[in-house]
Amino acid sequence: MFDAYSAIVQLIERLHRHFLDVLRAELRRVGREDINAVQALLLYNIGRDDVVIRDLRDRGYYHGSNVSYNIKKLGELGYLIQERSAHDRRATRLRLTENGHTVCAVVGDLQQALVSGLQRHKVSDQDLREASATLEYLERTWTDYIRYGRE
Repeated sequence: MFDAYSAIVQLIERLHRHFLDVLRAELRRVGREDINAVQALLLYNIGRDDVVIRDLRDRGYYHGSNVSYNIKKLGELGYLIQERSAHDRRATRLRLTENGHTVCAVVGDLQQALVSGLQRHKVSDQDLREASATLEYLERTWTDYIRYGRE
């Protein structure tokens, strides 16, 4: 089991890097070279919602300084708007501009094209659900380790 576990950990790392490469190529293809793949994913994760920065961190998508830098840069480039929350002045709400929504659509279209490619290769919805369930269990195992230590 240790060998299979190690292979999965290495695969997760490679998949993440490859996905960022795919997204980077797509951004280049559509002429969006002013932002990077991580920033495009940030816009995609915000989507149509107004999101508080803390929520992005709490969902586990991003870490403190990384998200702060990218939000600042995306604001400067005109992809999102930052506003202080009316209810909690410490909280900053984010929403996408028209340019932000355009990038969000590019990422969504790419995801749909990638799903179509999987379907052509006979990867089923059930296959993806089973893989997802295993990866979610792995995530819980790692989260428990961070919270409670080694048992």
